[in-house]
Amino acid sequence: MHDGLPRFRATTIVAVRKDGKVALGGDGQVTVGDTVMKSRAQKVRALRGGQILAGFAGAAADAMTLFEKFEEKLERFPGNMPRAAVELAKDWRGDRVLRRLEALLAVADRAHGFVISGNGELIEPDDGILAIGSGGSYALAAARALTDNTELPAVEVVRKSLTIAGEICVYTNTNITVLEA
Repeated sequence: MHDGLPRFRATTIVAVRKDGKVALGGDGQVTVGDTVMKSRAQKVRALRGGQILAGFAGAAADAMTLFEKFEEKLERFPGNMPRAAVELAKDWRGDRVLRRLEALLAVADRAHGFVISGNGELIEPDDGILAIGSGGSYALAAARALTDNTELPAVEVVRKSLTIAGEICVYTNTNITVLEA
């Protein structure tokens, strides 16, 4: 937040595509300054009948706006999630109002996964694993290690990665929600 108010810190979101499935999960913590304001926030959702999974890091109201915009793009480009992601990134960067939104989106289906930001970034990781948020680096490292060294399914890799991040990052907890498609 601005003007000397405490900054909201929240969220770890991680997605893993493995063996023809995708799982995406997030923790539930919302922190303002040095206070945990909420421990069971819902930061992930299924879109398009559960075929596309999405999660956010950042300001919740901004993320809800972005979810709506992404769903509009999915309606406009049915069956083409990459195109919908590109169009959202273009609109987000080019629109004066949207450009002020402070959030990141992680979106994934069985074929693709993207991190989408307001500065026009649209990143699709090479390994099918993506993570955002305060504990994103911890969850990403854990997910990569678990994927490379275990036979766990995607949903369990996500769950364990978020648990590890929640044990390390003070802005992440272990109240975890995991979705699978």
